[in-house]
Amino acid sequence: MNKATTDKVDPWRAPVMVAQIPDTGLHRDIEADAPARKAMAELAGLREVLSARAWFDVSPKSNGRFQVVGHVSARIGQTCVVTLDPIENEIDEPIDLMFAPPEQIPALSALADDAGEGDDDIDPPEPIEGGVIDLGRLATDALLLGVDPYPRKPGAVFEPQVAAADPEDHPFAALKALKGKAKTTHKMPEAKKPKGK
Repeated sequence: MNKATTDKVDPWRAPVMVAQIPDTGLHRDIEADAPARKAMAELAGLREVLSARAWFDVSPKSNGRFQVVGHVSARIGQTCVVTLDPIENEIDEPIDLMFAPPEQIPALSALADDAGEGDDDIDPPEPIEGGVIDLGRLATDALLLGVDPYPRKPGAVFEPQVAAADPEDHPFAALKALKGKAKTTHKMPEAKKPKGK
């Protein structure tokens, strides 16, 4: 996959090599630049992404696993679905994910499924791909999840237009008009009177 394709799929990149994460863990603050924000806006169908920042704490766990805790905040430009006016909205999304080597994912997913019966809070871990955890991708995913698909300007209320009922505008109006037309164009012939009476 070439860089252009990768950037199209992951507009905001901040890869961390898991082999370089110290035993004490690491903290990262990231901010999306203008090209990344533009690409995210196109990906999400937004008017614009005015700002996007995130922070992460990556902590090593047992068996080559890592816990990633963080937060994404962004300011996005959208269009009100009621007034069609441009509006801006804030996004604040928490992140708390576990990452594991790919070979561990099937077993850990099965454990999460078994433990998760009746408990929606247990998620299977994400795979560590190529020895890298991409914090930018996590931030992008969280930002996209936080987008309101039906943004409204404060106080905007959808009011359907109600027109006064037209008495001539009902299902049988056309039939009535045809019936009236038939009376005027197709008059029954008058009965002839017998002659001489």
